[in-house]
Amino acid sequence: MNQPTPAIVAQGAVRRLPRIALLLFCAAYVLPGFIGREPWKSADMTSFGYMLELAHGASGWLHPQLLGLPPETDGPLPYWLGAWALQAAPGWITPAFAARIPFVFLLALTLVATWYGVYYLARSTQAQPVAFAFGGEAKPTDYARAMADGGLLALMACLGLAQLSHEITPALTQVCFTALTFYAVAAAPYRTVAPAIGLTVGMAGLVASGAPAMATLFAAGSALLCLVEPDENHDARRRSIFWACGIVVVTLLAGWLAAWLDLWHWRATLPESRWVEWRNLARLLLWFTWPAWPLALWTLWRWRRQLASRQLSRHLAQPLWFVLVSVGAMTITRPADRALMLGMPALATLAAFALPTLKRSVTALIDWFTLLFFTGSAIIIWVIWISMQTGFPKQPAANVARLAPGFEPSFSLPAFLAALAATLTWAWLVKWRVGRNRAAIWKSLVLPAGGTALSWLLLMTLWLPVLDFARSYHALVGRVVSVINQPECVEVYGLSRGQITAFQYHGHLNLKNATMQAQCPWLVVDADARDTLHKSVNLKQWTPQGIFRRPSDDNENVLLYKRARP
Repeated sequence: MNQPTPAIVAQGAVRRLPRIALLLFCAAYVLPGFIGREPWKSADMTSFGYMLELAHGASGWLHPQLLGLPPETDGPLPYWLGAWALQAAPGWITPAFAARIPFVFLLALTLVATWYGVYYLARSTQAQPVAFAFGGEAKPTDYARAMADGGLLALMACLGLAQLSHEITPALTQVCFTALTFYAVAAAPYRTVAPAIGLTVGMAGLVASGAPAMATLFAAGSALLCLVEPDENHDARRRSIFWACGIVVVTLLAGWLAAWLDLWHWRATLPESRWVEWRNLARLLLWFTWPAWPLALWTLWRWRRQLASRQLSRHLAQPLWFVLVSVGAMTITRPADRALMLGMPALATLAAFALPTLKRSVTALIDWFTLLFFTGSAIIIWVIWISMQTGFPKQPAANVARLAPGFEPSFSLPAFLAALAATLTWAWLVKWRVGRNRAAIWKSLVLPAGGTALSWLLLMTLWLPVLDFARSYHALVGRVVSVINQPECVEVYGLSRGQITAFQYHGHLNLKNATMQAQCPWLVVDADARDTLHKSVNLKQWTPQGIFRRPSDDNENVLLYKRARP
């Protein structure tokens, strides 16, 4: 016998979010951040460097290297995707944008897979709302569609996902293939071909992106879920066993792929037993997953009877397992935020199942908090931009000049028009939300998702020039190149992978690792590596020429040496 469900939803509450509005939401979220910007430090620039090396034939495909350095994240697939795009792109497309094209589709696929994952979980028997005595309860398909809309909005509303999902790093490929795997398991009771393809591609992609352990854990929990979930009849039981066996087979093949690519490496490290380490992880968890985490906790509380029952509720158990695996990975792997990303589709799913249980007072609180927060954020972004353009008010422009010395503001009409259109759309959305409209269970996440998309779009239009100046290496490389011009080669020592890529891409320099015998007329050294420079370089052959600072970061400096004449 099914446990009572806390969802009481009438048919009128499950009207679908207009598809054009949902598509515009997704476009406003996906496209800004991929178009028109420089590669940013440091993971974004680093990944771009490996893609360039592969595309130019300067590195092996199975084990990419950048000036002899292997990637910090195992798994060649992200670099393959960027390199293939670079090779296929026409000459009029800049390399930085060409490398991003596959990742635009990866982020879009993440959103699509999350939508369908929530949709199929919401169709399960345990997830259905209470049946009314005289009818009128939400129809299963309409209910599932409305819940999927809410889950997608919850994913886009998460604050921490905005920047990391727009970088061309293994983290984005991993979260995409995690979402595919999540969808495949959710859709398994209803479809065969599409989930089978999703499971195979998702598991293989996770492994080839450098997350074989995560793929194995996701698959193990999913296979167990298929075995223990209640089945309505004999055919359903056979289907569950079939899928459990299929997941095991795909996992074994994925493990073989990981071994062939030499990806089985133990990189987990427990956090130090200091309060500050655990405090930082807690802060990351709270802000990165906002506003999904409070809704997810509310879901677990309101649906607790089904969690505690003998009949497993797959719409709760599956996303909860994916979230727990990701949170566990966050505590033992670095960087923690990129490990936590993998749990975002599942966390958004849990958040969606809170929607049919929220009281009107709670939804009103969410709306007013979101309205004040994102409207205030938009006002701040506009005021600082106006100050940079006109000098009034004075203080914001002075703050920008202090934080980014040397930055010269510029005006872009397309960026201004896009920002203005987004702001007007936000005003209309607020007016619609506070008006008297028919209730829809996804309504509480419209403002959070719209506010996140608005803030991200404003940052990527109005603030893009100053963000490029502050977060890219272009200014630093330009200062160095203005001194050395275009020599036949430049030796480097101690530079990070991102710095190496920046000097190769922005400076068009031929870099070589420094040796005891000087090979090139110039030597560039990371300031933090100066204490060990004498072990690899004969300093008698070099004359210091000065120190160059990245304008927005006093802690990132490079030293320039010129080869002394014999």
